Amino acid sequence: MTAAFFSSAPGWRRSLGVGRRAGTILGFAFALASGSLVAATPARADLRLCNMTSSRVGIALGYRDAQGWVTEGWWNLNSRGCETLLKGQLSGRFYYVYAMDYDRGGEWSGRSFMCTREREFTVRGTEDCLARGFDRSGFFEVDTGEQKSWTIQLTETNRPGGQ
Repeated sequence: MTAAFFSSAPGWRRSLGVGRRAGTILGFAFALASGSLVAATPARADLRLCNMTSSRVGIALGYRDAQGWVTEGWWNLNSRGCETLLKGQLSGRFYYVYAMDYDRGGEWSGRSFMCTREREFTVRGTEDCLARGFDRSGFFEVDTGEQKSWTIQLTETNRPGGQ
């Protein structure tokens, strides 16, 4: 980041009509002030999903929080679009995803069954989905390796258990 700032600094000095030494001092002071602001800002940590396919997709997410299992949906992603599914540092190692291809059919699924439904939803617990009025869908597991931030990429060829 600092290198990019300094590489653009000469043009900035010329446009202000500032002498070489004054421009260097101004640029250095600005870099110090900017650097201190950047250092004070915490790094962004989220769980993101990017749809790298040529289709629109619907995403459902399963994870464990302090009160137990939760499934949520739907995030609708356009082709080549990304979305933040969970904001902040990740608290667990494993997350579960179920995705549907709206345009060509098919899905990204797995063997971890959780509750979903056709409309927007948040469901607590993974047991008795059908008896509770929900659908039962197979989610694939994402192992984040206990990283605090993670991005999942859906591609045409990585449909675990899907078509």
